[in-house]
Amino acid sequence: MKAVSYLYDFFALFFPRTCHGCGETLISGEHCICTFCQFHLPFARLTREKENKFTEIFWGRVPIETGAPLFYFQKGGKVQHLIHRFKYKGFREIGHYLGVLHGNDLKESPYYQGLHMVIPVPLHPAKLRKRGFNQSEIFAGGLAESLNIPLVTDGLLRIIPTSTQTRKTRFRRWENVESVFHIPDPLVFKNKNILLVDDVVTTGSTLEACSQRLLQIEDARVWLATIAITA
Repeated sequence: MKAVSYLYDFFALFFPRTCHGCGETLISGEHCICTFCQFHLPFARLTREKENKFTEIFWGRVPIETGAPLFYFQKGGKVQHLIHRFKYKGFREIGHYLGVLHGNDLKESPYYQGLHMVIPVPLHPAKLRKRGFNQSEIFAGGLAESLNIPLVTDGLLRIIPTSTQTRKTRFRRWENVESVFHIPDPLVFKNKNILLVDDVVTTGSTLEACSQRLLQIEDARVWLATIAITA
C-alpha cells in the first residue's frame, strides 16, 4: 500500500489533479472535490426523512416510496458550477463521484433498504448523440457502485423528445406516458424496488412521467434520487 501511495504522490508532483470546485491542487485521498469545498457544499441531508421537501413535489402526482436530492441548487452557487462542468464541459468523474457520495448516504438510511436496481432517466437518442453521454446515467453509475446493486440503462427508453412533451398540458403528458417512455421488457421491473435517478429537479415533471410508466408494471415500486433540487 505504501508503494501505491508513493506512486500516487510521484504522479501528482508532475501531473497535479485539481479540485473542480475551486481549482486548488487535490491532496492524496481527495477525489474531484477538495475537503474544503465539500465541507461548504449545501448538502440537503433529507435521506433520514421519508416525507420531506423533495417528496412534497410529488404529493398527489405519483405514489413514490420516498426520495432525496444530494444538494440544494442555488443559481451562481458551487453546485451549479460543478453540474455545469459535469454536463457541459464533459468532466464525467464529477457525476460519478457525486453518485458515490449520495449512495454512501442512502445506504445508511432505513428508507432505502432492499433496492434491486438503479435506473437513470433516459435521454432521447438525438439528444444523447448531441451531448455524447447521459448525465443521469453517470450519476446513477456512482450510486449503483456505492449501493452494490445493478445499473440498468436499457430498461426504460425515451421515444419522444422533451421539447415535444413540453407543449402539452400536464394531464396530456400523463395520459401519453406510454408513448413517451418505452419499456422493452416489463419483466425486468416486475416485483422490483427501483431507484430512479435524475440530475436537477425543478418541477419534477420528468421524474413523475418516468415513475408513472414504471409503476404500470406489476408490483414495481419507485424511489427517487437526484443530484440537486432547486432551493
